[in-house]
Amino acid sequence: MHELRPWLTLIFQRRRRLFVGALLLLATFISGIALLGLSGWFLTETALVGLMFAAGIQAYINLYVPGSGIRFFAVSRTVARYFERLYNHNTVLRLLTDIRVTLFNRMAVAGHRDRGRKTGAHWLSRLTADVDALDTLYLRLVAPAALAAVVALMVVVLAWILFSLQIALVLLALLALAFVMATWSVYRRTRELAGQLNDRQEHLRSEVIEHLEGFAELTASGRTGKHASRLIRHSLTLSKEQAVVDAQVGWHLALTQFLINLSSVVALWAGFELFQSGVLSGPVLVLLPIVLMGLGEVYAMLPDAFGKLGATVSAAKRLNEDILPAPAGSVSGILSATSDHSELALTATDITVGHPGSAPILNHFSIEIKAGERLGIVGASGSGKSSLADTFAGVIPPISGNITALPCAYLTQTTVVFEDTVKANLLLGNPEASDAELWRVLELVELADRFAREATGLDTWLGSGGNRLSGGEARRLVLARVLLSNAPLLILDEPFTGVDSETRDRIAPHIDHWLEGRAVISLGHGPEALLPSGHTLHLN
Repeated sequence: MHELRPWLTLIFQRRRRLFVGALLLLATFISGIALLGLSGWFLTETALVGLMFAAGIQAYINLYVPGSGIRFFAVSRTVARYFERLYNHNTVLRLLTDIRVTLFNRMAVAGHRDRGRKTGAHWLSRLTADVDALDTLYLRLVAPAALAAVVALMVVVLAWILFSLQIALVLLALLALAFVMATWSVYRRTRELAGQLNDRQEHLRSEVIEHLEGFAELTASGRTGKHASRLIRHSLTLSKEQAVVDAQVGWHLALTQFLINLSSVVALWAGFELFQSGVLSGPVLVLLPIVLMGLGEVYAMLPDAFGKLGATVSAAKRLNEDILPAPAGSVSGILSATSDHSELALTATDITVGHPGSAPILNHFSIEIKAGERLGIVGASGSGKSSLADTFAGVIPPISGNITALPCAYLTQTTVVFEDTVKANLLLGNPEASDAELWRVLELVELADRFAREATGLDTWLGSGGNRLSGGEARRLVLARVLLSNAPLLILDEPFTGVDSETRDRIAPHIDHWLEGRAVISLGHGPEALLPSGHTLHLN
């Protein structure tokens, strides 16, 4: 389970919260078991005293001390359970934040090439389902398993004190076997199937998202029903496989409970001999078996959690392969960064551009772009402009050849405005930018007056997908976001999509002056859609 190591390391950075949460969970377990055991002792004691009264034998019982103990443990169990749930669920939310922020940062910083190999549906699954499989590692696996072992050892020590060492050792063997049955055994029996099931669920989840995204196209081609039927068949297959895993978990839970009950019977049987010899009283005889039965609640949490551990490991493996940085020396050298002091901003040597599984779009393409140089690339739709821009930016790797480039800022052909404020959208380009710089770049794209009229200014909410903006305004906003970047190389794919010609002619010279000294590659259907360029390359 080495796949979990980096995520467990991240989780255990909050050691203090985990320790406090474990103490609350332990207090809940102990209060519950103590309540059950003391109640059993008290009921037995009162029953025996009642029988003695009925037989005319003088007897007495202290009602206040055990009654107070029962009330104490009843209240402490309720209070401990409440604060444990409150505290530990807050901890899980914090761990979820840690995992998702770490995951997103690694995707944003280190995964340009790999991100292009998966669809948005796959990455959505990574950020939701796979992360959800990890965020319960502590609350469902680590803490309950560790505390179940601690509580079991405490019960064994109690058996040693009340009964004998031999009986305690027998109980230790039975409880250890039950612990193994509830953890390692169920994981070993389900890990392969649970891992495969998790992989198939991830694939089905992505297909469902793609089905929804492409619903209009499927409807137009008359394939909606057939595609939906295929998804339903896959779903039914997954349900059958999930039933197999659940059956394994159920059998292990049943065997675990059987061993717990067997240990209770052994304690009761061994206690009778001690009772007959006068070593134990009747109430003490009953106390240990009831305490052992209380362990069933603690152990019952484990099989289900460990039955899902195979799926958790599978999710962690996918995240490690897709997100974690490659070990030193493992980079192929297809795409690399040049020194910031290089005279060349980008060098492409004999590259073949295309997507995996498809025919190449461009073959044997070579180019050198000097620092501060402006290059325009013009071509009709389907000529490979966007694929070439993706390759230059590192979004997709070249099929062959080598690219060396300075750090770049990339304006994609798709306009993406986040459901947030103007300021938040712009700061994605440069988190250190001041408000004055934000207004300056808005002036460049002639949006400053648009937001100055708003009462909230830079804090103006843009709505879902920027629906409060027109197409041209949204395009200019994302262009402004890229212009804020300090990257020495900018790649602008269709920078003026949706912008009318008059606005484009006014803002292009200002943008050109703003980018002075930096290398710029702009791509479009015609020279008029580009920034001023020293050289223009035509793709056929």
